[in-house]
Amino acid sequence: MKAKAKGRQKANILPFLNEYRNGNGGKKTNGRMNQYLCSLEKNQAGKFSVRIRARFARRNWTLSAYLLASSIDQSTRKLEQAIRFMQASEERLWFWGVDRSDDPGFAADLLGKEGLKLDRRAEFPARSSLIRLAPDHSVSADVLLQVRRDFSQMREVVRVASD
Repeated sequence: MKAKAKGRQKANILPFLNEYRNGNGGKKTNGRMNQYLCSLEKNQAGKFSVRIRARFARRNWTLSAYLLASSIDQSTRKLEQAIRFMQASEERLWFWGVDRSDDPGFAADLLGKEGLKLDRRAEFPARSSLIRLAPDHSVSADVLLQVRRDFSQMREVVRVASD
């Protein structure tokens, strides 16, 4: 039964990943939901790197960022804070990151205040967790519990990333 559930979960993530890998930028959004694809890696310094690829439904744009943490628990807490920030600041991030692209460093400064950094890497790990939230909604404990489970499974096969 668990194998079927894992298969269904993987099936939910794969279309989202394929949209990015096929080069169409993930132009389809299901029901106007913001989607956060999250992955856990270990960098060369031994810290955990949480990569986030956020797909915002309102303006149909993508933001890739990452954060560093020293433990799995800290990475989950920081991820929760990052998603709350991104949900609340979607309009500001879009305005300074996309619309006013003559100063692209300003969006990086906004992210930096929350401990996030822009992720310029094109590829995204296949092993990841997908969070879907309606715009202007906060992250629930149930969603974070699933992310904790996914991260604990990822920890077993975490790969060394090159930052």
